[in-house]
Amino acid sequence: AILESIEDEKEGADILMVKPALAYLDSIRDVKENTNLPLACYNVSGEYAMLKTAAKAGVIDYDKVMMETLMAFKRAGADIIITYHAKEAAELLQKNKIVYNAKNAT
Repeated sequence: AILESIEDEKEGADILMVKPALAYLDSIRDVKENTNLPLACYNVSGEYAMLKTAAKAGVIDYDKVMMETLMAFKRAGADIIITYHAKEAAELLQKNKIVYNAKNAT
């Protein structure tokens, strides 16, 4: 992932992306540490469905696991997070008046 990202950067890419995001948190970190471009991660539909299914089965607290998942992407180094959880996360943040900053992401 690092070599491909460095090559993309040399070829004039405006942004880099890692997908699927959840399985490649280490790649997100490595790409961020070795390139200068903004880094996006794509939390793919299968990752979204996995959390929804686990919540429906009563295995997880969906809101907590969803927010921790999104925070993990940020901690790994993502500048942009593309996710199917976006609307739910925004509503939860608005409702709870949670303020994100770099200090509470680490």
